Amino acid sequence: MSSERARLTALYGGLLTLAGALLMGLVYVLVSEGVYSSVLTAVVPAARLDAASGPALPTSDWAQTTVVQPGRYAVAQKVSTAAGDAALSQLLTVSALSLAVYAALSVGLAWWMAGRVLRPVGVITARARRLSGSNLHERIALKAPPGELKELADTFDGMLDRIEQLVAARQRFAANAAHELRTPLAVQRAAAEIGLADDPPPEKVAWIREKLIDTAAGSEQLIEGLLLLAVSDEGLRRREPVDLGATTTTVTEALAAEAAERDVTVDVAARPVGVEGDPVLLNHLVHNLVANAVRHNHPGGAVRVRVGPGGLEVANTGPVVAPETVPLLFEPFRRARARRHAPGEGAGLGLSIVASVARAHGGEATATANPGGGLTARVTLPTCA
Repeated sequence: MSSERARLTALYGGLLTLAGALLMGLVYVLVSEGVYSSVLTAVVPAARLDAASGPALPTSDWAQTTVVQPGRYAVAQKVSTAAGDAALSQLLTVSALSLAVYAALSVGLAWWMAGRVLRPVGVITARARRLSGSNLHERIALKAPPGELKELADTFDGMLDRIEQLVAARQRFAANAAHELRTPLAVQRAAAEIGLADDPPPEKVAWIREKLIDTAAGSEQLIEGLLLLAVSDEGLRRREPVDLGATTTTVTEALAAEAAERDVTVDVAARPVGVEGDPVLLNHLVHNLVANAVRHNHPGGAVRVRVGPGGLEVANTGPVVAPETVPLLFEPFRRARARRHAPGEGAGLGLSIVASVARAHGGEATATANPGGGLTARVTLPTCA
């Protein structure tokens, strides 16, 4: 900041000094034009000259009774010239000294003004240097009148708000992922140490074997979800035209058996909609939405799937969801209800993957709570011909 302060000081000081020099130069020119005649009038206070002796001078009350001879007029003119030169020389000397003092004061004032102007920048710089993971809650909170620097400080505070939220979300994600991965490992360890102790009968061994396989399948599903979430967060590596309507029809047909097993009716109305993106990620997006609607439902419930120019909409019946918790469902490992460890329930990554894939395609995923229970999830995506 010192270099910027020096530049501003040089600029402000130079401008003020230049303005002072121009003002003093203008005063000097204006004074020099009238000083000789003024001095001459003061030296020779007469206006009546002999008609044949020389030019007439300005009159005064006393000059009406005095006649200046030509010789005396020449002497007076020389005296006035010398007096004018002395006055201008004195004026020039005083002006130069005044300009020097004015320049020094201008530089000092410019240095002080530059420091006042750049003080918020120094505060922002110092705060940015102190930032770390432990003090992201600190803000600049600059108290200043509206202006560019106030706007810069407020923008910096807004950026810190977003960074703090992102870091907190990542920390929650890491903690939840560790918890989700540790749970199946604990189940497997307990089944192996307790269930297989003391030479268990074949029936118990078969049950433990099935339990271990189910737990391993859940762990595999969780890891696949984490990898898919990481891939979608990185953005798209390839783009190609995809018919969102055809993809939705295929996915719902694949989930028809699970829906029938859960006694859930699926109603599909899919119009051809062209989307440019990754077909695999879009398939996961549709699958997670429909599977989430089927699994978080009740026997005899219904799922309504619609595809049109506005995007994809999936609505389901089910338990009542508090409206304030709906936005949180798009975060990893967030569930509307407590985990039940039921097969196929997933690890709470369904809607977070949907939101990530939608962002990767330049779209957005939203949801609203239905008054009678359940959710209505909507995904808007840029369409193509």
